[in-house]
Amino acid sequence: MPISTGTRLGPYEVTGTLGVGGMGEVYRATDTSLGRSVALKVLPEAFAHDADRLARFEREARTLAALNHPNIAAVYGLEKSSGVHALVMELVDGPTLADRIVHGAIPLDEALAIAKQIAEALEAAHEQGIVHRDLKPANIKVRDDGAVKVLDFGLAKQASGPGPQASDRGPDGILSQSPTITTPAMTMAGMILGTAAYMSPEQAKGRPADKRSDIWAFGCVLYETLTGRRAFEGDDVTDTLAFVITKEPDWTRLPPKTPATVRRLLRRMLTKDRRQRLSDVAAIRLDVEETLAAPVGVATDAALATTWRRTASIAATAALVVGLAAAAAAWWATRPDPPRMTRLSISAAAMTLSSNNRDIAITRDGSRVVYLGNNGTQLVVRAMDQLEPTPLTGLGSPTAPFFSPDGQSIGFVDLGFDLKKVRITGGPAVRICRLDGAGRGASWGPDGTIVFATSTTLTGLQQVSAAGGEPTVLTKPDAARGEGDHYWPEFLPGGRAVLFTVVATT
Repeated sequence: MPISTGTRLGPYEVTGTLGVGGMGEVYRATDTSLGRSVALKVLPEAFAHDADRLARFEREARTLAALNHPNIAAVYGLEKSSGVHALVMELVDGPTLADRIVHGAIPLDEALAIAKQIAEALEAAHEQGIVHRDLKPANIKVRDDGAVKVLDFGLAKQASGPGPQASDRGPDGILSQSPTITTPAMTMAGMILGTAAYMSPEQAKGRPADKRSDIWAFGCVLYETLTGRRAFEGDDVTDTLAFVITKEPDWTRLPPKTPATVRRLLRRMLTKDRRQRLSDVAAIRLDVEETLAAPVGVATDAALATTWRRTASIAATAALVVGLAAAAAAWWATRPDPPRMTRLSISAAAMTLSSNNRDIAITRDGSRVVYLGNNGTQLVVRAMDQLEPTPLTGLGSPTAPFFSPDGQSIGFVDLGFDLKKVRITGGPAVRICRLDGAGRGASWGPDGTIVFATSTTLTGLQQVSAAGGEPTVLTKPDAARGEGDHYWPEFLPGGRAVLFTVVATT
């Protein structure tokens, strides 16, 4: 029901109307207790009169209230007054991304800066097990200072009844204009479908949404930001959903200067089979950061030259693993005392290869292999003479493992930009140092020095003691010689020299 200006809901006094949200009217209000402006989302009567639905919503709201991230609009609490239930939220001024796109495509650098902040918001929510389910430009605010705030996290989760509810309809009563859509033909009780143009194929088919569904919607948002047009457009909801399931976006609409890394990223975000779709927002964030950090005109070729794994098929991934294992087995077989052959196979489904790192390594004596497990949260150690691998858990989000010279410890980069180490037998990970950017390879020398690279182009290679401490700069890219950055260091035998890749600027 509409609420007039001046209405009091507990300590909140309504001062104006902000519009229609996914689950009700949204009002500007003043918190008279704390003297601050807030947004009040008044829930439809369907919530207030359905105890089950309201209880589920309150549980979700409590979870969201625990989120504390600069790119997520904060949820302050729930207010119940005179039979009205309202969600108290941070008031975010500024236009929505949808308002910006009405005026046309957004320039590449600005679009990527917005995408980076959206990725950070999604990453923080996914880490807490919260899936947005209705990500779209209208749910993203862009303040005048460039800060991005994502609204309505997880709030479109609940639906009830076998068919469309009154609360599912837009202000004019037309279901197709609603921010959320439920129909008896393609959903069941407890499942919600997001706005048609941003629904993933699995949502359009009435299947549950997960974080990969958010990544699909994020891909739709990024495409629209760069082109000014929706990735999937139809005359009505049915047409739009059919296009989502059966058609590809028109990739020719992307600006001609769009880096190949961004084009490739969009294709992986908008892969219809979610088993093949990117599943980790952190990988998207790292790609965007790398593209933003690269010199003008280099973000494409230099990144592609060092991240060919992004296009590797499952077969190519399996071939890489088998090739490394075969090389280790061949070396082992040629040892004079005693000669023997070792065979090893690792299923591609059992491991993960990220976009920007080498996520498999072998000890110098060829006795063990370490790789990133398929859930992305553990390292797996496989001894050549054993059938069963040993998972190392409790490491956060490990990537890019590398062995110590004696093979008894493993260094790795946590996605939170920390360089860490752990014993091959397990135990707590030990922080070595903080990185100044995303990891781009590391190598552990025989004198206990670790040389590593990051995506920060000003530092080139850096070095730090494996015991911990402050890193120091080892090399700096020489722009006069066309050097953009230094990647993928490897100590040569004897530990007196380091081999590394020079990324060219032209």
